[in-house]
Amino acid sequence: MLGIATSAESLIATFGMIGILVIVFVESGLLIGFFLPGDSLLFTAGLLASQGRLDIRVLVIGSVLAAIAGDQVGFAIGERFGPRLLAKERWFTRRRHVEHAERFFASRGGRAVLLARFVPIVRTFVPVIAGVVRMPYRRFVTWNITGGVCWAAGLSLAGYALGETVPSIDRYLLPVVGVIVLASIVPVVRELRRPVEAPQPVGLGG
Repeated sequence: MLGIATSAESLIATFGMIGILVIVFVESGLLIGFFLPGDSLLFTAGLLASQGRLDIRVLVIGSVLAAIAGDQVGFAIGERFGPRLLAKERWFTRRRHVEHAERFFASRGGRAVLLARFVPIVRTFVPVIAGVVRMPYRRFVTWNITGGVCWAAGLSLAGYALGETVPSIDRYLLPVVGVIVLASIVPVVRELRRPVEAPQPVGLGG
């Protein structure tokens, strides 16, 4: 877990703002992005922005746009190629990930697009599933924008605010980011423990 925090800081140091935005984009909707540290990356970037090492305005606006664009691409992939991609299990479409995303989406309807932002792994697959089942495009865009703002801006600003208010917060970067990662894992555990609800018709849910 602490390695995740270290890797997030290393990624930022190596690739800078462009790297952050690319990772947020890929993790948000491309099927190969489920292993990337989106939550810890955004939080750490916000923390570093409070120290003047990144521009918080560019970080917030850029990460929100990257998150929204990533989901839009994921939806387009699902709409165009989804059935063929998911018909055969590959290393980036392992059945357990896809099935969990399908259950998550079916039990929550449109709200799944927003809620999935805060659930690692699931957030990568839900936009694709939404495209596969032909969720109404306007509804998807609405939930996508809302989720992108809440997730990307929320985590970045949380890191920035903590860095502004807690002296020498960089000394505690690893445990703080560890808590963020744990908070991201908890929803996954809760979802796995919950019984699968009857699917709602796509377009009518939440």
